[in-house]
Amino acid sequence: MALDELKAAVPDFAKDLKLNLGSVIGNSTLPQQQLWGTVLACAIASRSPKVLKELEPEAQSNLKPEAYQAAKSAAAIMAMNNVFYRTRHLLSDPEYGTMRAGLRMNVIGNPGVEKVDFELWSLAVSAINGCGQCLDSHEQVLRKAGVERETIQEAVKIAAVIQAVGVTLDAEAVLAE
Repeated sequence: MALDELKAAVPDFAKDLKLNLGSVIGNSTLPQQQLWGTVLACAIASRSPKVLKELEPEAQSNLKPEAYQAAKSAAAIMAMNNVFYRTRHLLSDPEYGTMRAGLRMNVIGNPGVEKVDFELWSLAVSAINGCGQCLDSHEQVLRKAGVERETIQEAVKIAAVIQAVGVTLDAEAVLAE
């Protein structure tokens, strides 16, 4: 099982991450598609080759092909949107916020899976990428769709742990060179 291999790779000084990784994925109350879509989108967003290599096969085996593609699409579109909207938010000139984005984002309107799932994955990726405007936007869509705060927090916890594991393993790989 790739998850076990990833946990085994986490060094002893980061034992909490190892325990949290097993917990947020192994004990998740999210439905399979939401869970593994979140895991895949976050593994991509983490930019960690080790994390992606270990978690992608299990995500692929737990997702239907359309959900697998949609999770990858969420990571891709949010890589763009998080930079764009975070920058607009951080610029002190409010005029940027009134300007048309002019960027294609068709996948958000037609992701190929339930809108709630795609929004949850987009929110989790936005947490990794640190875009407050995107976090607020996706959280509001999810809440209007009846998604509980606990579900949203669970996706954010998955994002946090996957990102932390990626940072830790990548740092250890560099230090081992």
